[in-house]
Amino acid sequence: MEKEQYIASGILELYVAGSLTEAENKDVYNMMLKHPEVLQEVLDIEAAIIKLTKAAAPKDKVIFNSILNKLKDTDNDTKVVSLNNKPKNSWYNYTGWAAALIFGGGLLWMNTQNNALETQITEIQTEKDFFETQIEDLNSDLVDSKKIINVFRDKDIISVPLAGQAVYPEAYAKAYWNKEDKTVYLDLAGLPEPPEGKVYQIWSLTLNPLTPTSLGTIDDFKSDDNKIFSLENTNESQAFGITLEPAGGSVSPTLEQLYTLGVIES
Repeated sequence: MEKEQYIASGILELYVAGSLTEAENKDVYNMMLKHPEVLQEVLDIEAAIIKLTKAAAPKDKVIFNSILNKLKDTDNDTKVVSLNNKPKNSWYNYTGWAAALIFGGGLLWMNTQNNALETQITEIQTEKDFFETQIEDLNSDLVDSKKIINVFRDKDIISVPLAGQAVYPEAYAKAYWNKEDKTVYLDLAGLPEPPEGKVYQIWSLTLNPLTPTSLGTIDDFKSDDNKIFSLENTNESQAFGITLEPAGGSVSPTLEQLYTLGVIES
């Protein structure tokens, strides 16, 4: 889905309102990281809610007049028997009502202002938490990037290009095998996004006899932006292959779905 369609879908309003599932919240968060326009739209929605909250807050004068009018109506419609023959609308009666109205109106106004302030504080805290999470993620990505660069520059690393096969000739990938720490780093940017319910599975191969050993599946291919993954490899590999398998992986590779294959040069 394009970012414009995503913004127009209404999911961002539900995100701000806290009405999404954990998985949907994660999708929105990932879209905000990828697209500054989506992040700006979320901030604009939050700002609009704060502004609307302020505008909808009743003013003390309005409350005072509303209550006073209702009291006047009640005074005119209700029959009261006077016990002391004093005028019904004595100064003392009005003074008591006025004090009560002022006090009550003031309490309502203060409560409204407090609620608006609490809403603002909550929104500010939410934005603060969000940006702190972004900073943590960026720092983590920076550490991972430095680690990957060091791996690729290691003179002892074994680089294995994996060429596209019959099922998808345009595909390509690259494996970087560090025998010392028994890790394979995979650059899978040249693979298409797997269809729903499918995952890429990585295989270590020995050629004589041909024996495949699974190194694992790439379950987070869609959510990973740089498409670089690492897997443990304790095998004496002579080649690496990548197949498309059902979610959870397969015991043996589905050769009809072999996307890339590369032999390690001796």
